Amino acid sequence: MYLGIIILNLIGSLNTLLFGRFIGTKGSCIITISCITFTMIFSYISLYEVAFTGSPCYINFFTWFDSEMFSFSWGFLFDTLTCVMLVVVTTVSMFVHIYSVEYMGADPHLQRFMAYLSLFTFFMIILVTSDNFLQMFLGWEGVGLCSYLLINFWYGRLQANKAALKAMIVNRIGDFGLALGVFAIFLIFQSVEYSVVFALAPYFYNDLIIFFNYKFDGLTLICIFLFVGAVGKSAQIGLHTWLPDAMEGPTPVSALIHAATMVTAGVFLIARCSPLFEYAPFALMIVTIMGAMTAFLAATTGLLQNDLKRVIAYSTCSQLGYMVFACGLSSYSVGVFHLANHAFFKALLFLSAGAVIHGMSDEQDMRKMGGLLKILPYTYGMIMIGSLALMGFPFLAGFYSKDIILEVAYGSYSVKGHFAYWLGSISAFFTAFYSIRLIALTFLRETNAYKQAILHAHEAPFLMAFPLAILAFGSIFIGYISKDMMIGAGTDFWGNALFTLPDQLYLLEGEWINTFAKLLPLELSLCGAGLAFFLYNFQYDFLVFIKTKTIGYKFYTFLNRKWFFDKVYNELICQNILNIGYKHTYQNMDRGIIELLGPNGISLNVFNKSYFLHKINTGFIFHYIFIILFGMIILLSFLISWKFFLIYFDLRIIILISLLLIFLIN
Repeated sequence: MYLGIIILNLIGSLNTLLFGRFIGTKGSCIITISCITFTMIFSYISLYEVAFTGSPCYINFFTWFDSEMFSFSWGFLFDTLTCVMLVVVTTVSMFVHIYSVEYMGADPHLQRFMAYLSLFTFFMIILVTSDNFLQMFLGWEGVGLCSYLLINFWYGRLQANKAALKAMIVNRIGDFGLALGVFAIFLIFQSVEYSVVFALAPYFYNDLIIFFNYKFDGLTLICIFLFVGAVGKSAQIGLHTWLPDAMEGPTPVSALIHAATMVTAGVFLIARCSPLFEYAPFALMIVTIMGAMTAFLAATTGLLQNDLKRVIAYSTCSQLGYMVFACGLSSYSVGVFHLANHAFFKALLFLSAGAVIHGMSDEQDMRKMGGLLKILPYTYGMIMIGSLALMGFPFLAGFYSKDIILEVAYGSYSVKGHFAYWLGSISAFFTAFYSIRLIALTFLRETNAYKQAILHAHEAPFLMAFPLAILAFGSIFIGYISKDMMIGAGTDFWGNALFTLPDQLYLLEGEWINTFAKLLPLELSLCGAGLAFFLYNFQYDFLVFIKTKTIGYKFYTFLNRKWFFDKVYNELICQNILNIGYKHTYQNMDRGIIELLGPNGISLNVFNKSYFLHKINTGFIFHYIFIILFGMIILLSFLISWKFFLIYFDLRIIILISLLLIFLIN
């Protein structure tokens, strides 16, 4: 069964890729949906066996390679953290597969799309089930590859090409940091197996490592490198710019990437490496600060976005900030709990947005919508449930996890904790504001859509509506059902999957903070929702008036242009790097030194020198005798003086000087 969880989606993907032309669209959909359905069923069974009965499973499959001290096997670890991630990934993936059959039904390349979805799910399963860092890195790179393929699925669109390249390149920065972290782990622990590394972590506390000729604390350096990987994959501040642009892919792709799979990989990595992070307090402080800043940045940016999917994308970025700073406060169980809750209501929001776009003839601009409440009542109900869960409305999924995160932050009674609490509370206000703004512009205000779009607007068909109903059920009840099990006081649900030092247990402290701090995030959420409802339904002219004024226009431009992160990156960093690459690397290195010392330079020098040497053939024997004697004198002088040169000069310097002289002569 456990190997079936891993291999089924790969089988479905390969069958669809290789034989999709022969089995047709219907056959491809049946194969891929059957594989993901069985995977989901097996995941729920594994959750019962591992988490509820306390029987984690370890599978050592076969040796991958063995080279001196560096040897490890294909191994799989099924503990509570893995099984929770499996349930989340496979559940959302199955509903995305079903939804895609109808949403992408008119696309001639549906077989390829379904194969990519299954391949994406396979690599995500590899990532969460690995029992060593190298195998995890394989899954990490695999989901990056599949995200490129899925975002660029409509490869004829220029914006899709650019978004896919941006996602790939930005993630390469994070992946480089993760690779350095894996190298450092092997350097210190002489192993990349989770069991070995986590067991030895306390013995290397305050152990130093030399990096760029400076001494650093080894565990701190490792954790910072691992966090750089998480920053890229989970779109934290600095490397977050790829996430909103990934909306250029089909809507099911957005739901799969943003809700439960790729963007949560960074949070999973931090939680998985909790035994390392607990002994690196400086790294935990960086994680907390970065997560809180990301939550605030993304929430403010989402306020004034006009693309329906882009608003939800920035909400994803903001919620990832909450998860990350929860892990930075050593409350890994709370962060993963919010991850699981968020998967349901964020998938619901994206798929509901897809239903709106599908019904409105592929229109995504909220300013060209409005008045859809009477036309799409079912979709309105679904997107309302998802938005209320996102903003933390009482007794929905987001309420149980997001408020706990903020309570834990306040209950830590530390500078980093209160910094995260206040930024998170302000972000809760903005989250509620843009959630209700989205509903008001799309459904409640008078329509601003084209006549033909309204005439052809239609409710979601069954295959699109059914996943929405199940995800809505999860968005309402999943937090209530699993709260005491996953984060309740005294629960042994996580077993040894997560590790927290005794002096870092802030969960109980969060239960006893003052009432004002407990209620403030909820009050701010309700104020933000009420303000957005009032302004966008009754004071829209006032908003237009504010935006046309100088200060309002600058404020609107600043937030709508995403704090000018893209502008700074493109104009100050990327353009200068391109100029340096062209003027120095290309002109001087590629076309200069390499050509002179490479094949072109050698052939040219041989031709020129041969033309010079043939003049020596004068036909006079005394000329030849003189050349022989002169050459022997130079050779003997060189051999005699060689030891002298070796004593007083470095051979490497002599070689460099010789190359420089050759270059100057040429």
